[in-house]
Amino acid sequence: MAVKMRLKRMGAKKSPFYRVVVADSRYPRDGRFIEEIGTYNPITDPAQINIDSEKAQKWLKNGAQPTDTVKSLLKKTGVI
Repeated sequence: MAVKMRLKRMGAKKSPFYRVVVADSRYPRDGRFIEEIGTYNPITDPAQINIDSEKAQKWLKNGAQPTDTVKSLLKKTGVI
């Protein structure tokens, strides 16, 4: 099972809001997930990023692969 840390899109049309989730790579983007570890709101200025660093570290140690976008968010918050 390939586990990924990725964004789940929420919010209305043209006003996206994302949840950072840990999910099996075979599941759809907005489908089933294992655990929610944070949120990302790109609409606010500056963008609002809330990630639980303990949960993120735990999943990274267990082998979860972050997508490129989530990896940049983790770098901005100082988890990586």
